[in-house]
Amino acid sequence: MSPLLRRAARRDTAPAPAGVRRPASAGTDVALVAVFAALVCALAITPALQIGGSGVPITLQTLGIMLCGAVLGPWRGALAVLLYLLLGFAGAPVFAQGASGLGVLAGPSAGFLLAMPLAALVIGAVVRAGVRAAHRTRRGVLVPLSLVAGCLLGGIAVVYAGGIPGLAVNGGMPLDVAAGLSLTFLPGDLVKVALTVLVAAPVHRAFPRLLDR
Repeated sequence: MSPLLRRAARRDTAPAPAGVRRPASAGTDVALVAVFAALVCALAITPALQIGGSGVPITLQTLGIMLCGAVLGPWRGALAVLLYLLLGFAGAPVFAQGASGLGVLAGPSAGFLLAMPLAALVIGAVVRAGVRAAHRTRRGVLVPLSLVAGCLLGGIAVVYAGGIPGLAVNGGMPLDVAAGLSLTFLPGDLVKVALTVLVAAPVHRAFPRLLDR
């Protein structure tokens, strides 16, 4: 082998410098999207609670949405949620209480479901910005703060912004009544925010370049 080829081979096989993450393969991204879509499916079909008169069951589904955005970032997180929705619309019984099919779009949960991919996108964008800022400034506290902010903005504000009008339209009720009924979900959703921070913050400490893509 010529000296030129030997130098090129050494450069190709040399380990990446500290702090530099080699690009992940498309296969890794696909696997992560599939795993987190399955996670949302599992959390959505947990036993549901019915509180108030909204007709919208309370499950751990929103926790799964928050984890998708918080751990995978904006695009992979949104794709995982979208894959979950497509599975349900195609007939897999992965929605709350084992529901499936396009018929759910005529139910009280329709707006909440349709808002979920955007929610994961917003969560992921906020968290990615916080993680990158933490790397630049070496202020680790920015990671949990961005997780809280992202989950509040995406996991609650965006989901409610889509869910309340959908509940009003499909439930045949005034918008203010739908908003009042939706407030019954807020305490549980705040607990889910806390759980997401507890899970995602250690993940980003262990894999600081996870959101580079």
